[in-house]
Amino acid sequence: MATGTPKRRGGGQWSAIELAYPGKTPNADVLARKAAPLVDLWTPQDARNAIIFGDNLDALANLRDDPTVRGKVQLVYIDPPYATETAFHTRAQSHAYDDVHTGDEFIEHLRKRLILLHDLLADDGSLYLHLDDKAVFHARIILDEIFGRAGYKNCIARKKCNPKNFTRRQYGNITDYILFYTKSDRYVWNKPYEPWTEERAHEYQYVEPETGRRFMKVPVHAPGVRNGATGETWRGKPPPKGKHWQYPPATLDDMDARGEIYWSANGNPRRKVYLDQSPGVAAQDVWLDYRDAHNQNIAVTGYPTEKNSDLLRRIVAASSNEGGLVLDAFAGSGTTLEAAHALGRHWIGIDNSPEALRTILSRFATGRRRMGDFVTRPSSLTTPPSKDAATAAAAPLIAPMLYRIQATPPCAEMAADLIRSEQSRAAAE
Repeated sequence: MATGTPKRRGGGQWSAIELAYPGKTPNADVLARKAAPLVDLWTPQDARNAIIFGDNLDALANLRDDPTVRGKVQLVYIDPPYATETAFHTRAQSHAYDDVHTGDEFIEHLRKRLILLHDLLADDGSLYLHLDDKAVFHARIILDEIFGRAGYKNCIARKKCNPKNFTRRQYGNITDYILFYTKSDRYVWNKPYEPWTEERAHEYQYVEPETGRRFMKVPVHAPGVRNGATGETWRGKPPPKGKHWQYPPATLDDMDARGEIYWSANGNPRRKVYLDQSPGVAAQDVWLDYRDAHNQNIAVTGYPTEKNSDLLRRIVAASSNEGGLVLDAFAGSGTTLEAAHALGRHWIGIDNSPEALRTILSRFATGRRRMGDFVTRPSSLTTPPSKDAATAAAAPLIAPMLYRIQATPPCAEMAADLIRSEQSRAAAE
């Protein structure tokens, strides 16, 4: 891998870059939006979690007036429509939602919500935006405008499916992308690791005869000249030209006394890094192990575009703490909410799809089903879930007393009907 020496002109600052298009609303006007108060439909005492049914723009505007939410959200994850001009249906063929916004209309639709979400984030908060290749590059410019360029942390590439027999005259499309931004440089970060496998641990090729512990050898010096203790000689050796010791000589002596320094035949020191002291391989920005459901035994809700539960658990664990507040403004099947709940976070989910609300309530009440059930039993949304290994391994159910349900005024009557219907179905099961 090529390396270079930084040479910055002008302090390394970029000029502001903005995405221009007709109908772009000033940020101040978006933040000034007022909406009718939410309607309470189910309000258990002291419930910290919430499902909100209705237009997420109105819902987010309402949350800005809630002192328990504004400036308190530790993590936002959203997986909005991807401007596909497609009607999506569940595996039981119920209509879920229409993805109709395209072009500048799509970008503005998303941008308004991102502005409000940024305002709701705590100073230690993070936002993850999940998109495909059609809009992710436009969205990054928009997020740079809102969060500032310093807020950008990663563009994560996720392998979403297995390779396909792609007939177009281009490379196969098996990835989508997750943009990771933070509100400040004091964001929550619980570093995620990949577990060790023999393939990943191949660099730990040495074994201590006395202990049997596997280790690898790494330099005890680092680039750059230092004039302090780390630039002095150690054991009669100066640091290599243009470099310094990673630790002061006294520390290196202690490490050597503990057997943590390896001396080569020609007397060059190297530091031992032991496999059993490492939590794993630090997660990188290419995620290969979080594909969407791809076999008939995987437990799913049947909702279209449902994301991998382990994917959301990784994000929730990395960018929020236990007791923190997680928000998903395109809640869909409720995967983010379930992941947050399983990891001890509070959560708010928003969606305007009746099928999304029905799916979330069903998921919380009776769990998920084998994907194969939706093939063999098309009516499985109204029958009890299969008691197989896949369903048994799904996340714990979430009791109704642990969350409240609210709706924007135009959607309140429909939501109330859906709640009654789901309560009757759950009682019958």
